[in-house]
Amino acid sequence: MENLIVNVIIIILVSVGVIFSAVTALGLVRLPDVYTRTHAASKSSTLGVMGILAGVFLHFWLIEGIMSPQLIIAIVFLFITTPVAGHLIGRASYMSGIELAEETVRDDMKVLLEKKQEDK
Repeated sequence: MENLIVNVIIIILVSVGVIFSAVTALGLVRLPDVYTRTHAASKSSTLGVMGILAGVFLHFWLIEGIMSPQLIIAIVFLFITTPVAGHLIGRASYMSGIELAEETVRDDMKVLLEKKQEDK
């Protein structure tokens, strides 16, 4: 019975990871500009890959009896670096002059850059 509960938890984690990864792929195809695509790629893919890695970690730890510090390091590294990379890609895109989508209602970066110009 205990093994069944562990397997159900593993299946749920991996399934949630796959769903988030599918949402990422859909967002990359459907969203209108680089900024919203970056958001989709960084946020939901992080959750997707973390769900899959957590399921794999639990499988090897609880079913196979193998503790894998590499998976823990991968989860932590992914959790830290992916959102930062998404932010930096968005910022670099803005500084390069890539236009916002027509649906965009607010441009906070423009306000910050104007304020920075006034301070000089």
